[in-house]
Amino acid sequence: MALAACGGGREAPKAQSDLDGVRGFLKNAFAGSGEQSYAGGGLCGDPALVGEVIGDVPGEGACGIENAVSLRMVSGVALSQPAVINCTTARQLKTWVDRSAKPATKKLGKLAGLKVAASYACRTRNHQAGARISEHGKGNAIDISAFILQDGTELTVLTDWGGGKRGKALKKMHAEACGTFGTVLGPGSDGFHRDHIHLDVARHGNGPYCRPR
Repeated sequence: MALAACGGGREAPKAQSDLDGVRGFLKNAFAGSGEQSYAGGGLCGDPALVGEVIGDVPGEGACGIENAVSLRMVSGVALSQPAVINCTTARQLKTWVDRSAKPATKKLGKLAGLKVAASYACRTRNHQAGARISEHGKGNAIDISAFILQDGTELTVLTDWGGGKRGKALKKMHAEACGTFGTVLGPGSDGFHRDHIHLDVARHGNGPYCRPR
């Protein structure tokens, strides 16, 4: 992500280079998705959801989505890449962003973006042979690896989960997702989720499955 310093061929310091890269993400993510588009949202019947209707997404076996959408923005928070999911997942993501993600990061700065690690993919759980189809294969899930603040600050699950104000904010968002989503997984749940928070709307007979608790 190194950038040439203005006025010469020198490499910018790494910290500044990383910050410039994050700002570039924000600029690109908001392009075409600003206040005007936000006001004219209405995806899945909610003006705070911005994106496009895809329709049915066919898939092998149990995979596929009925009435899929490509979500680009939630309550003014841009996604790093469009998330292909169903409307139930999109609405629950919006609820979580409004009730938890925004308040949890408020003391650090205004939440501006979410880095999407994964959305729809026809695969088994954790890519394991013989496992059941993942909720990702049904449009029921989304993985978030980082939270981007308006000033370019990036809270990453991989590096900031441990402690401090950033870690506290991440753990608060994770804990408060439980119930809004049927499954919530993150660092400490298993070796597959050390770098992202997995959220899906699957319902379990004995209540939400959330790890760690």
